[in-house]
Amino acid sequence: MDLSILEESIPYLGLTWFNLIAAFVVLIVGLSLVKIVVGMFKKMMCKTHLPCLVAEFLSRFMGVLLYVAVLLVFVSFLGVNVDSVVLGMSAVIGLILGFGMQDTITNLASGVWIAALRPLDKGDYVTVSGHSGTVNAVGIMATELITPDNQFITIPNKMIWGSSVVNFSRMPTRRVSVNVGISYKSDVDKALGVAMDLMKEHEKILEDPAPAVMVINLGDSSVDLELRAWVQNPDLWSVKWDLTSGIFKAFAEKGIEIPYPQRDVYIKKE
Repeated sequence: MDLSILEESIPYLGLTWFNLIAAFVVLIVGLSLVKIVVGMFKKMMCKTHLPCLVAEFLSRFMGVLLYVAVLLVFVSFLGVNVDSVVLGMSAVIGLILGFGMQDTITNLASGVWIAALRPLDKGDYVTVSGHSGTVNAVGIMATELITPDNQFITIPNKMIWGSSVVNFSRMPTRRVSVNVGISYKSDVDKALGVAMDLMKEHEKILEDPAPAVMVINLGDSSVDLELRAWVQNPDLWSVKWDLTSGIFKAFAEKGIEIPYPQRDVYIKKE
């Protein structure tokens, strides 16, 4: 096979076929190596005492730097002066900074602070900037949330750092609250006892703090009760559903009426 063709110049490009092929080989191999190196770096960081959220953020940042390095090597194999490319990129970046790159820098800085101080962590269920979901990742520029119905939400980091974050997963225990109304004709003390027995019999409800039930409101159609029980965080929703259905069945069995909304209307005749 005649390899001399590789030394021939490509018209209009000023390159040989060897340089062009070598450039694309470097690009393909470089991109593959970056993925491998970033993956190994992420696994190594997760094995340390650093939170996986921080490890993922650092991995993404490292990946961006390595991709830029591979791109510069690729350009150099094409015969372009890398120094001029870097100088040109610097000029472009400076121009962009002058015309609105402030938000990008703010998002980047906010991402660093979020990863360092961890108001939220990967896997936490949070409400932030009007959105609720499970934290999927904190990127260089934005944070990713997955909603319970599997919607993907991307929020700029500056909006997270500049607003309140409600983290539902951070504390090991949570309080379950279930409200129920009973008729004014029903025995309130009996209803309180039935509700308390229901909570004490539930295996997932903690004994300390102790469960409680109380009258919280005298409504238009009912005496409103609130059941309060402390549970381990992962058990919150299952216990809430159990208490909601359980109190309905228990009141029905004990003859305690849960009334419909009603009003008394008096008609005055002349």
